[in-house]
Amino acid sequence: MALLALAAIGPGGCRPTPQGTVEVVVIGSKPRLRDPALGPLAPPDAVLVQNVAQGLVQFDASGNIVAGLAERWNVSDDGLSYIFRLATTDWPNGRKVTAPQVARILKRSIASSSNNPLRDTLGAVEDIVAMTDRVIEVRLRAPRPNLLALLAQPELGILRNGMGTGPFKLAPEPGPAGQLKLVREVLAPDEEVNRREEVFLDGLEVQAAIRSFAASKTDLVLGGTFADLPHAQQGRMPRNSLRFDPAMGLFGLVPVRKNEALDKPDIRRLLSQSIDRDALIDALNVPGLAARATVLEPALEGVADPQPVAWAETPLAQRRPALIAEAQRLFGSADRPTLRVLLPKGPGADLLFNRLAADWGAIGFKVERAASLASADLKLIDSVAPSTSPAWFLRQFRCENVPVCDPEADTLLDGARNALVPAQRAGFLAQAAARIDQEQLFIPIMAPVRWSLVSSRIQGFAGNRYARHTLTGLQERVAGGS
Repeated sequence: MALLALAAIGPGGCRPTPQGTVEVVVIGSKPRLRDPALGPLAPPDAVLVQNVAQGLVQFDASGNIVAGLAERWNVSDDGLSYIFRLATTDWPNGRKVTAPQVARILKRSIASSSNNPLRDTLGAVEDIVAMTDRVIEVRLRAPRPNLLALLAQPELGILRNGMGTGPFKLAPEPGPAGQLKLVREVLAPDEEVNRREEVFLDGLEVQAAIRSFAASKTDLVLGGTFADLPHAQQGRMPRNSLRFDPAMGLFGLVPVRKNEALDKPDIRRLLSQSIDRDALIDALNVPGLAARATVLEPALEGVADPQPVAWAETPLAQRRPALIAEAQRLFGSADRPTLRVLLPKGPGADLLFNRLAADWGAIGFKVERAASLASADLKLIDSVAPSTSPAWFLRQFRCENVPVCDPEADTLLDGARNALVPAQRAGFLAQAAARIDQEQLFIPIMAPVRWSLVSSRIQGFAGNRYARHTLTGLQERVAGGS
């Protein structure tokens, strides 16, 4: 078995002296310690669970895997067995944390009755067993190199009877403005006494969060998306305070019901090719953001990078006459259908809607904003991937998840799930991706946008591809920094 080493800790000489409690706000409602098995976590809830109910492993500031509840772990040579040794620790009520307890919690999260959003992603898990009081084994049907990243997600945090094991404890008394108070005792090897970290955590709607940050009442704002980004860009912020995660995932449109127009792949392809992605990206003004025209993105585990799409190489102004002609071929003199699109609220979402209305209007479609999912023809998917597995991207479009689907792609995804040989799995996934792109089951636009506001007090923040941010060591420089 190969031992996975823990991430190195940066040099102590690079750490500024902590100066008091850090004020953190997540955009949204007040954070609640919710059981992930009950359903998706809102961003404030995810930050709270991640920081008071760690998983077997966790992310550091840069998105690397480090020890969580497990102090070390081993992976078998065939990749089918992950063995975790738990650190000696207690629940907040003083009772010892045991491997059987943790195994039961994890098995409940991935059981068929669970509403945990990562349940399907962990379909290769055959069993989770306690080998001793402190040792857990996760047994797989097929190798999954991305398993540790999944186990570090807050959706797989270890929560029992409303209690977690850290790294922070939830203090019984609130902060001065009713915030949740998180506390942590840290004993560094070169220090003689514990160092105390305190964080006040709250949730606010986006404009209130921005005002609080601009007034220096908040040190860190998390949870921003494309929809509310213009609020942050228009505010008077200190230089370099607006930060972006290099997030990977899905951002685009998917049909939410069958109808005469969206049932036809030719029409879905016409809609995809008519979007001026570059104009939308210019309007959002996010550094490094690039247009996407395929369901998969580059640098995913085990598969080749997607090939550039031929039509995307031609500027929209040059290809639009052919798109208008294609619309005429498909519809003739008949009126084009009205397309109702479900988008979130916010000025960034307004930019997207206006873009779609202009681009699809140019080929004869009328576009309206849907008031609800029930009235929509298309909805936006804006999701950060929990790991680098291409399967996560593709399995969003299986027939059990979407009304407009391809049964052949589903068969290929089933083959990938059961494949024991990595090359065979990659082949199945590549074919499934090609089917999804060919049938235009998803209309990709770009990568997800995730932004934060970071004050000069915060030295331990780093953008990462998972857009997950630990609250530990916020006043210490990230390892490798200066």
